[in-house]
Amino acid sequence: MEIVRNATCTFCGCVCDDIELHAEAEKIVKAKNACSLGEAHFRHHTAERHYPDALIDGQPATVDEAVEAAADILYNANMPLVYGLSNVTCEASRGAVALAEMIGGVVDSHTSL
Repeated sequence: MEIVRNATCTFCGCVCDDIELHAEAEKIVKAKNACSLGEAHFRHHTAERHYPDALIDGQPATVDEAVEAAADILYNANMPLVYGLSNVTCEASRGAVALAEMIGGVVDSHTSL
């Protein structure tokens, strides 16, 4: 059984980032720490590995290269959006707000919908 820790669930705006996925072969059989929506979301997807750890413009890249590319995108963005902080810790929120201020971005949560 393969276990992936600290997976991020993108099913709703909460963007929970503490999910532990348990996979047998190519099937996700458990999503520990996920709510019922997140559990259903993950269990209906496979754990196939078709992509490298990072992509830049659809091409394989190292994680370091991807972080550098992401930093360049944020630095050059007109008004970047930091989103999905409704279920994160105070420390994570503080870091996200500091990042948004540094890059001239805005902070929003899914509750604005």
